[in-house]
Amino acid sequence: MSDQTGQPQQPAQDEPPSGGTPKPSIRDQLVSAAFDLFIEFGYDATTIDDIVRRAGVGRRSFFRYFPTKEEVVFPDHERALAEMVDYLKQGATDPDPVGRACDAARLVVRMYAENAEFSVRRYALTRSVPALKTYEISVVWQYERALASYLERRFATLPDGGARAYTVAASVVAAHNYGLRAWLRSGGRGDAVAAVDQALSLVHRTWSDTGETVVVVTRTDTPMWQVVKQLEGSWPGSRQ
Repeated sequence: MSDQTGQPQQPAQDEPPSGGTPKPSIRDQLVSAAFDLFIEFGYDATTIDDIVRRAGVGRRSFFRYFPTKEEVVFPDHERALAEMVDYLKQGATDPDPVGRACDAARLVVRMYAENAEFSVRRYALTRSVPALKTYEISVVWQYERALASYLERRFATLPDGGARAYTVAASVVAAHNYGLRAWLRSGGRGDAVAAVDQALSLVHRTWSDTGETVVVVTRTDTPMWQVVKQLEGSWPGSRQ
């Protein structure tokens, strides 16, 4: 195939031959090399120079994608956090903000499920390296903060809005982590989202206001028995 000058066209960078396998991106090469080295020699014994040497790229390439060695272990969390924040912004008028927060957590679960093998390897590595446990806590806090910020805006008119927002956000994160870690300990078998759903459903049932609201307009001098009678007549299922 040639262009209008008659010169052969060069394939796009990293474009595989017809029917071939796409070449991994530099970012993916770095992640793969890092995990192979961590398993072979241990996290602490592996340097950034070791990683770039194994990946076959320059040292600058590493820092273009990952500011620290810890971040190469969590290469997908920045994207997942951005997707969560965007999803929450789109739910600014969602009538069920707690349900929205739970669904936002499910986005993170799906990120883990996209590459179950990698997620299981990372879980094993994180459990054995104190520095990674600490870094993971900071990552989880970012998710919780995003949820709390969204809920704080939605509960702004409630007298306990701030406390409710942070409590619900912490509950969502705890439920997510409970189900996710059970799935990871199983070796990534089964449906990751289903493993988290039961715990998230408990959060939703506990904190959602799912009942109907009945508004009764009456005079201040109306006898209470008449108010009660009017309420009873308005209650769902009270009319035959």
